[in-house]
Amino acid sequence: FFHHNHTIAMKSVLRIGTFLFTTMAAHLPVADGLALPSSPGRQQAAPLHSRRFALSTLSTAVLASLLPNAALADDAVAKQRKFQRYPSIRFIAALGDPKSSSGTGAEAWGLWRDDPGPRGVYLKDYDRRLGANDNVAPAGWKFDPADWWVEEHGLIMSTPEPLPRKSLDKDTKEVLPEKRYVVTGDREVTTVLTVRENGSWELEKGSLYDVTHLPCRSAAYRGDTCAPKNANLKDFPVKPGAEMPVVTGCDKQDYAVLFVLGEAV
Repeated sequence: FFHHNHTIAMKSVLRIGTFLFTTMAAHLPVADGLALPSSPGRQQAAPLHSRRFALSTLSTAVLASLLPNAALADDAVAKQRKFQRYPSIRFIAALGDPKSSSGTGAEAWGLWRDDPGPRGVYLKDYDRRLGANDNVAPAGWKFDPADWWVEEHGLIMSTPEPLPRKSLDKDTKEVLPEKRYVVTGDREVTTVLTVRENGSWELEKGSLYDVTHLPCRSAAYRGDTCAPKNANLKDFPVKPGAEMPVVTGCDKQDYAVLFVLGEAV
């Protein structure tokens, strides 16, 4: 999705400071066995290793800023929150009123655990890199002609998995009908998103707009007559905050993209 993440990450690091980094490290261990996704981004953008480093730094920095008072003043409070950061950022595709801090419909939200950008295929290359290979991308994911996703630079992405809405209490081994994530739009608000098995969701502070990363645009294109060849390549790239382009023969659904820094454990 992104082509300027190194700048984003460095600004976040400078805001937080070295002392807060080291203090929070003990309270936010890296999750074992989690995938190592990084920022989706266009293939002609900055080198992938630079983006991955930048986003990894952003994940550490912003998640550290979520609970500074708990970490510095009260170790018990910090432990009570029990948040665990991911090794690198994941991404939620969300639907809802941008002005709302709660709502329903999270059963239709998606999650990318890996990086769909470098694994994607440009619209202009569909015939050569997907159609000619039985709709299997070079990275191994399967393209669904009736339900496909595109980001702001015109990259066809893998379809996100359904957002997990249940969690396991590690102390009691009880399966809980909700899951909490640390989310941000890399602007002013970093907060906790709770999603529940019944599809309801709520943010501890701010609105859905506040935790949306505006430069990241994402949409699903669906329908029996929906085809990448119908897309107008001149519509890309899409400006930050703008709607994704209409494609002839497709039903389009725009999604907000949220950075996911960690989860409750």
